[in-house]
Amino acid sequence: MSTQTFLLPDLGEGLTEAEIVRWLVAVGDVVAVDAPVAEVETAKSVVEVPSPYAGVVAELHGDAGTTIDVGKPLITIGILAPAAETYREEEKAGSGNVLIGYGTPEGGANGRRRRRKTFASDGIAGRPADAREATAPASSADAGAARVPLVISPLVRRLARDAGVDLSEVGGSGAGGVIVRKDVDAAIAAGRQAEPAAASAVARVPAERTGLAELRRVGMSGFRKAVAATLSRSRAEIPEATTWVDVDATALVELRESLRTATDAGPGLLALMARFVVAGLQKYPELNGFVDTEREELVQYDGVNLGLAAQTERGLVVPAVANAHALTARGLDAEIRRLTASAREGKLTTRELSCGTFTLNNYGSFGVDGSAAIINHPQVAILGVGRIIDRPWVVDSELAIRKLTQLSLVFDHRVCDGGVAAGFLRFVADAFENPASALADL
Repeated sequence: MSTQTFLLPDLGEGLTEAEIVRWLVAVGDVVAVDAPVAEVETAKSVVEVPSPYAGVVAELHGDAGTTIDVGKPLITIGILAPAAETYREEEKAGSGNVLIGYGTPEGGANGRRRRRKTFASDGIAGRPADAREATAPASSADAGAARVPLVISPLVRRLARDAGVDLSEVGGSGAGGVIVRKDVDAAIAAGRQAEPAAASAVARVPAERTGLAELRRVGMSGFRKAVAATLSRSRAEIPEATTWVDVDATALVELRESLRTATDAGPGLLALMARFVVAGLQKYPELNGFVDTEREELVQYDGVNLGLAAQTERGLVVPAVANAHALTARGLDAEIRRLTASAREGKLTTRELSCGTFTLNNYGSFGVDGSAAIINHPQVAILGVGRIIDRPWVVDSELAIRKLTQLSLVFDHRVCDGGVAAGFLRFVADAFENPASALADL
């Protein structure tokens, strides 16, 4: 069985490395052309890397958390000698997935759409998938440098993968040396017993300055490095100022509820807020631009790409709704939900993460009232919305319980003075307090 080593492809945007988030395959797995083999994280986003080869995984060049340079080995695939014509068609057609810098476009020169084959279910050379996975190489020459573990059950593979157990180091107690669940459970238990000993060894080495032992060290991912660089640059370059206002959002909450029906949930609160923010930016375009320091010019955009801060497992990301000025509240709602789902799945595109012209941060979802946020460089302003809660408020000279929130605007003092910032903030606040009237004018 010959092998092919797949090198980490060019990921575009000048990126030179990526961190392996997790492997989607294990040594011994059978993969098809275009089947995703790994999730990798760059400074921009998390992407799935598809295999350009079909065959058996022979070697993974790095553990989860390892950083690999572009052009260095990622995975080695043992190429099976195909007996089926369909496999030869796969090889001829090439990869249908295009990860920036590698692969061939779907529907190549012949113009036909290629059917995807999944060898794990179709079988190769007449052997069923389970039999292939349980079959060891005939000799050490066939196996190469990698030891292929004998595992039939996908459940056992997943259990081992989630627990970080290397199956090549697990002995199989099943018939013919097949690794079964109790073997993996035993390996997991052994690993847990070893952890306290390692921790106590660390505890005996206190730091000189504090006298305390280090609990752990966590390497910064490419994404976290990029975030740190952006925020540090923002603090270093932008002379920022913050202004805020308490807002009676009772009418806004009532409007949102009135738009809800039995068959239509209607646009959410964030979508309504976003619509008012976009309108405010069109009225005060100074806050929707950037500072060209090289040419010493203040630039304003013709249109709004509204960034929305979203917390994910990877950290804070700010995808943007492109051309938000052209969308209704309902259209904004649909796009916000799509971007939020993509953010949680780690599938945001580089453009979605980098095209924003202004940021709306709903930190009220974390249960806090206010925040002096950091501007998302190279933007020049960010608006934060606190939680909406019942509070006493004076209405028509009488005390009443109303739904209050706080809006805080952080802006670059180079692009405008306090009058413009206050004008924008008051416009948005008035729209929150009188949403029906504001929507009528949009």
